[in-house]
Amino acid sequence: MWVYAMDRFDLIVIGSGAGMNVVFSAVEHGLKVALVEHGPLGGTCLNNGCIPSKMLIYPADVLRTAQDARVLGLEVSVDRIDFHKIMSRMRSFVEQNRQSLEEAIAGNPNVTLYRSRAEFVGEYALQAGDKTLTAPQIVIVSGARALVPSIPGLKEAGYLDNVSLLNLEEPPQSLIVIGAGYIGCEYSHFFSAMGTEVTLLGRSPQVLKGEEPEICQIVEKGLSRHMRVITNHEVMGIDRKGGMKVVSARNRLDNKIYSFEAQEILLAAGRRSNADILHPERTGVQTDERGWIKVDQFLETTKKGIWSLGDAIGKHMFRHTANYEAQVVFHNLLHAEKREDRIKADFHAVPHAVFSNPPVGAVGMKEADAMAAGRRILVGRSKYTDVAKGVAMAEEDGFVKVIVEEEGGKILGCSIAGSMAPELVQQVVYLMNTEYRDIEPLIKSQVIHPSMSEVLVKAFSNLEHPHHAQEE
Repeated sequence: MWVYAMDRFDLIVIGSGAGMNVVFSAVEHGLKVALVEHGPLGGTCLNNGCIPSKMLIYPADVLRTAQDARVLGLEVSVDRIDFHKIMSRMRSFVEQNRQSLEEAIAGNPNVTLYRSRAEFVGEYALQAGDKTLTAPQIVIVSGARALVPSIPGLKEAGYLDNVSLLNLEEPPQSLIVIGAGYIGCEYSHFFSAMGTEVTLLGRSPQVLKGEEPEICQIVEKGLSRHMRVITNHEVMGIDRKGGMKVVSARNRLDNKIYSFEAQEILLAAGRRSNADILHPERTGVQTDERGWIKVDQFLETTKKGIWSLGDAIGKHMFRHTANYEAQVVFHNLLHAEKREDRIKADFHAVPHAVFSNPPVGAVGMKEADAMAAGRRILVGRSKYTDVAKGVAMAEEDGFVKVIVEEEGGKILGCSIAGSMAPELVQQVVYLMNTEYRDIEPLIKSQVIHPSMSEVLVKAFSNLEHPHHAQEE
């Protein structure tokens, strides 16, 4: 039993990633807020996620663009890669932004920062260091961490993850990346461009499990130009051999064990919720079988007045989605005294990007999802080389796939692989957030010629029933 004097607040926010959005909104409305954060301010996105990874990956993009220019008749050489400068530039930017957050918090008398791990100890009560905090409203934005599978020898051999790799002073000479999801594909691209001999080792039959099959094939083809990409292999164990690390993996097709050797290992096998650290069950907050915090359509947990958002709920683990969820949560906890005044979280058009080589942009449903849901759909496809700008750029593999509801023309989803994929798919996101979510604004619009935007128009002009598209 804990016996401490209570520090009482109007609102407690656990986590300083998208949780900062809730904090700043709350203090603007005069609330007394406690912010609990055991790590650096800014959460995953700022410190070891979106921002640092893209600051590293962009130089890799530039290098590959220069190398690929030979197909255009340009022979471009890269004299030297200054890995130290690339890393220090990233660290400096992260540190500046983190410092800005520190100053904003320190300068606000309505926010009290508790820099320690926290856990629930009772009804609306949270222990943070030697302090016990309580508030009628609590927002859990505790994030996620790297999933570490129980692979024999992994801990003994040692490995990098998305956090520790940011401390590297030199790239490894060779690297085995375990996991072919977003993180695995992005950092495989980065390290291979930095001169590392990379082996990307995935358990699923394809890289980027969950994307459209055509997109997965294009990304695998692109990555394979610069590294070894091996799918359908399950890691069984890891050993050390001299100064090298040896990964044994079972081929899930022939059931044989194969060995892969490299100087270093990068673990990118998925993410797991940080909720277990908080012991949310002590305050009536339930988690699912995988440990993600359960929320309803309003993002309230199973305990009235306690809310959750971002990676902690395991739904759409993107910072832009967490920012949106923060708006929903703050409205519901402050401006919706009656349940009928609450707003529901709308996830019909959640976009995402994978900054691999080539990059990917996608939003909404995949073809298989729509078919499984019993939707009557039309599918449109186009290649970048179907339009003049794509030909000019020699984008032989660039590809767009769109899913549209047959009756009414409502856009259900879009997936793109190729240059500018994240920027192109955003145009579809805007269409999916119009009143009718249909293709009419696109049909009515003039489209700049020549531009890559034309490839979207081409895809929506090629709509067919799924079986027709498959026959081709």
